[in-house]
Amino acid sequence: MAKILIIDDERSIRNTLREILEYEDYEVEDVDNGVDGLQLIEKKDYDLVLCDIKMNRMDGMEVLTEGLAIKPDLPFIMISGHGTVETAVEASKKGAFDFISKPPDLNRLLITVRNALDRGSLVVEAKVLKRKVSKVRSILGESQAILKIKETIDRVAPTDARVLVTGANGSGKELVARWLHEKSNRSSAPIIEVNCAAIPSELIESELFGHEKGSFTSAIKQRIGKFESANGGTLFLDEIGDMSQSAQAKVLRALQENKITRVGGEKEIDVDVRVVAATNKDLLKEIEAGNFRMDLYHRLSVILIHVPPLIERKDDIPLLTQSFLDEICNEYGMPVKKISDAALEALKALPWTGNIRELRNMVERLIILSDKVITDNDVRAFANPSAPAAVGTGSAAAPAPQTDFDQFNNFQEYKDFAEREYIKFKLEKNNWNVSKTADDIDIQRSHLYSKIEKFGLKRGE
Repeated sequence: MAKILIIDDERSIRNTLREILEYEDYEVEDVDNGVDGLQLIEKKDYDLVLCDIKMNRMDGMEVLTEGLAIKPDLPFIMISGHGTVETAVEASKKGAFDFISKPPDLNRLLITVRNALDRGSLVVEAKVLKRKVSKVRSILGESQAILKIKETIDRVAPTDARVLVTGANGSGKELVARWLHEKSNRSSAPIIEVNCAAIPSELIESELFGHEKGSFTSAIKQRIGKFESANGGTLFLDEIGDMSQSAQAKVLRALQENKITRVGGEKEIDVDVRVVAATNKDLLKEIEAGNFRMDLYHRLSVILIHVPPLIERKDDIPLLTQSFLDEICNEYGMPVKKISDAALEALKALPWTGNIRELRNMVERLIILSDKVITDNDVRAFANPSAPAAVGTGSAAAPAPQTDFDQFNNFQEYKDFAEREYIKFKLEKNNWNVSKTADDIDIQRSHLYSKIEKFGLKRGE
């Protein structure tokens, strides 16, 4: 239900607007002056403001200006009994969504309100999507290897030198590629990513170079390839070690001549693209095995950047963990959870076969399933089953539990399983003292009893 604030010094107008809007199932609040209105805008989240222009304590235009300074995306509809074209234009210039005259026409008012609310929703959604799509995370870490990578990026990014980024899955190769683009002279143009391992070998050439209509059975129209899409920008070839031999030959030609030809076409097309490639394979071994072209390797590896696995930079784990805590809690709209020093040490003791990606997943799991403060016991209870190494902080280490994820048909089943194991662990830790356990995990005793009954927990099982 949308929340609307009415600011108008005429009681009759406020009552009329409230009656109309509440009839349409909007939640409405009203005040008779701009000062109180601004205080409410600062304290509460409104979806729309209807504001009179001529008021005693504060002019409506001032309210509009200061209100948008507080909440830039909040739609304002200005209303006035002395409406002129000049007034409407001024309100629009100051950021108002629309302007209506008193007494308001019912149909026009409701249409304007709906349009303003729709626009507000679209603005918020667009900002969220833009953040998710375009935001380049910082390369976090103070280890020697990470500092060297940052220094190399600063040196190499402004040039057009091709870069080959190597490292294990989940170590952050894509992030390095994105920063090479972000700090380059091409940053205003797009960075286009191609996951060579995810595209069938028979389609990789069409994906990279495009195709002409009718060039093969399913080519019902002309298609622009990734090389053309990245023209003027950066082409990121991820997992290039999985590219087919025929595609490798065409990529080599494109790098040598800065020209491509679409599949089924004859015309050569000039392209201006900086190529950054990444792989988790040892390309020199792939060359020996005959799976990768040596001449392409030398074309791609003008600059080599190796991203170390997380296990080789354990001292960066606290910094990474705190960053993920802030980011994920913000995404969930919840207060940032605290994590104990013992929990950080427990995280550092895990083997992290999935690297940064696995750490982020682990932090998200801990946020969802732990209490207000994440402890080392939480880390042990919810450690990734792919990380069976001992976890400890100086005393006897406890092995991470083994879980067969294939047994769960959906996420809810896994959540129920994790919740059951967590409550069982806390009950046993507190010697089945239900009151103490309820306080410990910050839920009501009656709620805990319900959980015990729901999961069929029994002492000593």
